Amino acid sequence: MATYLYRLGRLCFRRRRTVLAVWLALLIAIGGGAAAFGGSTTEEFKVPGTEAQATLDRIKDTFPAQGHGSAQVVFRSDAAGGIAGPENARAVGEAVARIAAVPGVAGIPDPYATGAVSPDGTVALGLVSFDSKLGDITDQQRDAVRAAADPARAAGVTVAFGGDAYNKMAQVDGGEVIGLIVAGLVLVVTLGSLVAAGLPLLTALVGVGIAMAGVFTVAGSFEVISTAPVLALMVGLAVGIDYALFIVSRHRRHLAEGLEPEEAAARANATAGSAVVFAGLTVVAALAGLAVAGVPFLTVMGLAASAAVVVAVLVAITLLPAVLGFAGRGIDRLPVRRRRTTGRTTLGERWAGFVVRRPLAVLLVGLTALVALAVPAASLTLGLPGGGSQAKGTDARTAYDLVDHSFGPGFNAPLVVVVDAAGAAQPEQAVQGVAGRLGALPGVQTLLPPQLDGPSRTALVPVIPRTGPDHADTRQLVTDIRDQRDALRAETGARIDVTGTTAANIDVSAKLSDALPPFVAVIVGIALVLLALAFRSILVPLKAVAGFLLSITASLGAVVAVYQWGWLDGLIDVPKVGPVVSFVPILLIGVLFGLAMDYELFLVSGMKEHHVHGMAPREAVVAGVKNGARVVTAAALIMVAVFGSFVFGHDPIVQPIGFALAVGVLVDAFVVRMALVPAAMALFGRAAWWFPKSLDKVVPRVDMEGEQLMARLEPAAGAAGAAAPDPGAKQPEPVLSGSDPSPEEGALS
Repeated sequence: MATYLYRLGRLCFRRRRTVLAVWLALLIAIGGGAAAFGGSTTEEFKVPGTEAQATLDRIKDTFPAQGHGSAQVVFRSDAAGGIAGPENARAVGEAVARIAAVPGVAGIPDPYATGAVSPDGTVALGLVSFDSKLGDITDQQRDAVRAAADPARAAGVTVAFGGDAYNKMAQVDGGEVIGLIVAGLVLVVTLGSLVAAGLPLLTALVGVGIAMAGVFTVAGSFEVISTAPVLALMVGLAVGIDYALFIVSRHRRHLAEGLEPEEAAARANATAGSAVVFAGLTVVAALAGLAVAGVPFLTVMGLAASAAVVVAVLVAITLLPAVLGFAGRGIDRLPVRRRRTTGRTTLGERWAGFVVRRPLAVLLVGLTALVALAVPAASLTLGLPGGGSQAKGTDARTAYDLVDHSFGPGFNAPLVVVVDAAGAAQPEQAVQGVAGRLGALPGVQTLLPPQLDGPSRTALVPVIPRTGPDHADTRQLVTDIRDQRDALRAETGARIDVTGTTAANIDVSAKLSDALPPFVAVIVGIALVLLALAFRSILVPLKAVAGFLLSITASLGAVVAVYQWGWLDGLIDVPKVGPVVSFVPILLIGVLFGLAMDYELFLVSGMKEHHVHGMAPREAVVAGVKNGARVVTAAALIMVAVFGSFVFGHDPIVQPIGFALAVGVLVDAFVVRMALVPAAMALFGRAAWWFPKSLDKVVPRVDMEGEQLMARLEPAAGAAGAAAPDPGAKQPEPVLSGSDPSPEEGALS
């Protein structure tokens, strides 16, 4: 691999204008395709194979209008006479009539005629039905419906819109710009030059632009969940910057050793580029592995993020060498820090020395801290976002809260029971019998009038619980209704099924819980194989997987503490404390697995390189951490900045994903990889690099450290009798003007 990447890096360096033109052409072409043929994303989290989804699909087939988009419009007035006062009633009636006349609106019942007025007389509730599916409702239609309520607003009535049509999820609100600024600052401090720092940002933005345009182009032909492009942006930006940082750092190191820019870029592509390819493969495999869950929207999210990582890897090993060709020796122009003296002991080296002297103590302290952080994960409760998950002050959240306070929390959590009375002798009586049994269940506030479809002998019975969608009593009510199935069939001859937000939460959580063990097994297997290939070791892959599992549980514990228990609510504006979004754990496992393997590869490969060249095991650990600490620290800080920038938005899906990934990377990089890994490697000693001879014969050599490549590149020096420098000995490090290109020097170390 190293030889191939060496040749590729040299070719791209020499043909830099052609390479740059090709990538820019791709960006323009795919961006144009997104503009011309791209489609909008969907907000529907469909999970085929669950009772709730199957029941919902059946409702849409039997009652087509039920499959169309809908919205709540809530009118509120505290004035004398309340919402039913003459002036308010006239204004609300005019608003309802104007909404009904909006193109695309199928109808809206008069709330006064249907009795949809709160007991205290202050709130009236209308249900807007559209004549198209939720994904086909345009923003123009939503805006027109909002504008149609102006007569009510003019009369002093508060109007809020909620429901499916206005619960917009996975919206990027510009927080990623802050992440880019922080990432830029970390790059400047790490690389010491504005030119060098700008290259990873430039190439990462090109890669993310192509990936995002591709996702939206695909959305024109396939159903793409709204979280998919956001996840692709989040992951693609983070790995794109990090991968470029690793290669640029190695390139500057080779320049400092006296190599010409072309040779330096080629060798950086061969060595650091090999690690980038391996790291990218692990991320792609983990994200694509989300398909194991059997949940279509998760599969789409995983594939979208995988595509972003693939593009990031290709950009790093082709476009970046080309850009390095344009920079030449000017990569260190515009220095931002003064020249540093060489030969001093760095913070990374001092830390590694401390760890290898007290490996058992470091291991015990680190494990204790991670276990303590992971404790809340035992209380994890899962759910799906809804109107109550929206940020406070938004229209959808206002509507949700008004309905909750005025009508009861159950009106935001209606369950729909489908009664199949085809086998009943008297369908209408069977439906009434089912309704009577359901109304007597504990936890039911009221039943709305059943709707019966004569030809199919199928009825809908809306059930309003006493509690909200996330409450344990509502979940118990779903269970109670399902438990009535056999008894009702025996009594009435009718079969019942139930759907609704809470029923979907239960079914999705169960499906994802069932999918977790095989998913974890798949990615653990992938990790063991890839790391065994990379390091030709048994203990190193096992240690890496154990550290990854520790990072996952610690991150989930932090998510539960903040989003489910409400810790740090003053610091992080959590829209609503409650169940964690159901697919966050499996998504966290998929994304963090790949990123954790990145740091394992970049850090441990340095240890192996020094050990192979003759260093004792503990000395190799110190040298590996010394050489990799600064770059790994910078890479982790960049990822934390990018992921953390999404935490301060208000999206109920994106926020916890960003928080989980930021905490996961922070824990994995600084506790697991920088503390537990060196401690474990010091304890393992030479056993860390043991590999059975039977496997050694059959496992291919990938030459990630570039040993075979270097043997080919320097035969002349050996033939001429030149003494080869001892790779294990400490060599003086040249300093380029104004900055220190050595990865082990600088403020971050």
